[in-house]
Amino acid sequence: MTDSEPLVEVRDLRKLFPIGGGVLRRPRGAVHAVDGVSLAIAPGETLGLVGESGSGKSTLGRCMLRLIEPTSGEVRFAGRSLLGLPARALRALRREMQIIFQDPYGSLNPRMRVGSIVGEGLAIHGLGTRPERRARVAELLDLVGLSPEAAGRYPHEFSGGQRQRIGIARALAVRPRFIVADEAVSALDVSIQAQILNLLQDLRQRLGLTMLFIAHDLRVVEHLCDRVAVMYLGKIVESGSRDEIYTNPRHPYTRALLSAVPNPDPRQRKRRMVLGGDVPSPVGPPAGCAFHPRCPHVADVCRTVVPPLVAGRRDHAVACHVFPADAPGKE
Repeated sequence: MTDSEPLVEVRDLRKLFPIGGGVLRRPRGAVHAVDGVSLAIAPGETLGLVGESGSGKSTLGRCMLRLIEPTSGEVRFAGRSLLGLPARALRALRREMQIIFQDPYGSLNPRMRVGSIVGEGLAIHGLGTRPERRARVAELLDLVGLSPEAAGRYPHEFSGGQRQRIGIARALAVRPRFIVADEAVSALDVSIQAQILNLLQDLRQRLGLTMLFIAHDLRVVEHLCDRVAVMYLGKIVESGSRDEIYTNPRHPYTRALLSAVPNPDPRQRKRRMVLGGDVPSPVGPPAGCAFHPRCPHVADVCRTVVPPLVAGRRDHAVACHVFPADAPGKE
């Protein structure tokens, strides 16, 4: 793999979850959780994946790690297709790819001491002797801002922010190249969120990590990510560099998300864009553009034709009939 090639690449990925059915009955339908997504993440880059709850962000991240098997499409890591790998080869490759879960309470085994939780991956992959693994665990705890003495304690003895630091240490134990951070700060208080974001930023720079950072809060994504992809009902509707997305949002859904970000300066007032209606069901997505039932700028073509994700200037890609990527700046 050359430096110009992406470390992780997804091509036309789809994941459908059947509804109903059984051993002798056919499913009544399917949830379109991920519906034809293509994206790429360069080595050392952090891509922010944003969207409302239920948009398919977490499913996409887990499909990229093959924690969930995709229905169709392709996932490539360092030039290799993950979907065609046998179990033994995939297990060896899992050292390169790890995940930080959303819930710092539910993601840690309450019956295991922290040292065993953090060092579990080392033991599974047979990395080092027991003394070497203990030393590695102490190093990791120090790296994430915890005392090495924490290794002898249980998860319930820590706060939410400290538990998430334990989860980060566990993800880093086997020295991965790619990490999926699945809503890694959404369950934490705002002050603790800032600490964890600063930690992730520091680790990314020190260790040269490549990261998919999943969130629903664009305020959080702005401080950590190099590029941003906006997801709605299983599809990417806009993607581009952080500066492009925040200064020149094109898709109406992206504009609505950005308008909801609070401004800490009371002297700077901005107009809030309130979306009408509810998110359509992923069981039966609307025809045409999936966003058209809630879009204030809907045109006739939006109701019948699915807009392709088209890249314009500076690799700013938008899936919108009304506001294409190369149109003039935001209204």
